[in-house]
Amino acid sequence: MKIEKRLEEMGVKLPMPEGKSYYGATYGTMKPFHIIGNVLHLSGHVGCDINGDPLFPGRVGETVTLEQGIASARQTGINALAGMKQALGDLDRVKGLIKSLCFVAAAPTFTDVHKVSSGMTDFLAEVFGRDIGIGCRATIGIQVLARNNCFETWMEVEFA
Repeated sequence: MKIEKRLEEMGVKLPMPEGKSYYGATYGTMKPFHIIGNVLHLSGHVGCDINGDPLFPGRVGETVTLEQGIASARQTGINALAGMKQALGDLDRVKGLIKSLCFVAAAPTFTDVHKVSSGMTDFLAEVFGRDIGIGCRATIGIQVLARNNCFETWMEVEFA
């Protein structure tokens, strides 16, 4: 319960209604996670609220500011933690973030997509510490994401 205590100290509450994933069925037909050996594969997570609505809809550099994009990425990190907890039952089982593939819905001239992704990876490093919370990462700027989200990530996580 060390990680849960850390989140409490940070004022972070995981968006997990009893018996449901953090976004329910609003994001389409898919498995929220899949486990192979000691690797947790998380489906796409976004910076949405408990109802699945994007916090900052649109494209970064157009209708969404860099700061809002970073905030959406941070919320995506919170939602991904909820996904990890749903899959593993206990966040203390996380031994390392293996990799994340990040997507930023961005205006054609916006080239700082990596800065948006850092909103999530900086948050995870703050929660778990750098050794566990930072993994390999790639960020891709794209035209649009489902439900008009400005940020999405896939993750692979090592656990015990």
